[in-house]
Amino acid sequence: MTIKVFGHLAPDTDSTGSPLIWAWYLSEIKGTAAEAKLLGEPNTEALFVLDRWSLTKPEIISTVAAGEQIVIVDTNNPAELPEGINDADILAIIDHHKLFGGIETKGPIDITIRPVACTATIMFDLMGDDAAKMPEGIKGAMLSCILSDTLEFRSPTTTDRDREVVALLADDLGVNVTDYANEMFAAKSDVSAFSDAELIRMDSKKFEVGGKSFRVSVLETTAPNIPLDRKASLMETMTTVATEDGVDEVLLFVVDILKEEATLLVPNDVVKTVAEKSFGATVTGDTVVLPGIMSRKKQIIPNLTL
Repeated sequence: MTIKVFGHLAPDTDSTGSPLIWAWYLSEIKGTAAEAKLLGEPNTEALFVLDRWSLTKPEIISTVAAGEQIVIVDTNNPAELPEGINDADILAIIDHHKLFGGIETKGPIDITIRPVACTATIMFDLMGDDAAKMPEGIKGAMLSCILSDTLEFRSPTTTDRDREVVALLADDLGVNVTDYANEMFAAKSDVSAFSDAELIRMDSKKFEVGGKSFRVSVLETTAPNIPLDRKASLMETMTTVATEDGVDEVLLFVVDILKEEATLLVPNDVVKTVAEKSFGATVTGDTVVLPGIMSRKKQIIPNLTL
């Protein structure tokens, strides 16, 4: 049986690259047949990475069958995984997020969750000496994942180990880190072809806060004016997305990578309350700038309150 390796819904660069990395490791190093899969269309940055390193986009799947052997990477949250995930034969979880709970396995499994900025960093360390055997494309994917998740070390989730692995990979590949990161972020910022609903769901996760459910969406960009120029239509669509996705509210943060700040769209009093109570902000219009806010995992989600 071929093992399926996949990350979370709405795959970003880490949830696109890490399945490819680990499927390569299982197949080529461990001699166990494995294939990378995706749980949705990857974002523009992830597509750029696939093209840049001549990697084939993994097949997109929406379900898993009972008893299928799988490895979950870059999440351990059942809400970000296919329905029926607990009926599959989960062999391992490799992740860097908080432990959510709710996943049930057929037996004891190998779980690695470490406080670093990127799943790919963990994979580099799990490989040990075998990491040197990675082909150029897999090394490129790993470098890209870490640069994406750390926002080229701007994110407060960045650790010394993330920096060390990037330095090793960039040296092996002959890549200038800043130049390459700028190429990635430019690709991520090109969102003109996406509908408002696609933008809202592109990098988003569901969370419960104070008895209300939220879809917390983050748009990381070097050109915040592009989505903010669509502010009115985005706020209108946020209501539609909330209804369709079965949540009470959508929180949309436009993260300016270069200025290291986030702009939160404020369409109603509920979101205004969230902004003021969570971030100590004073809201006077339909947006509020939150200086220094870069990370959903470390700065946004832990602070959300009503």
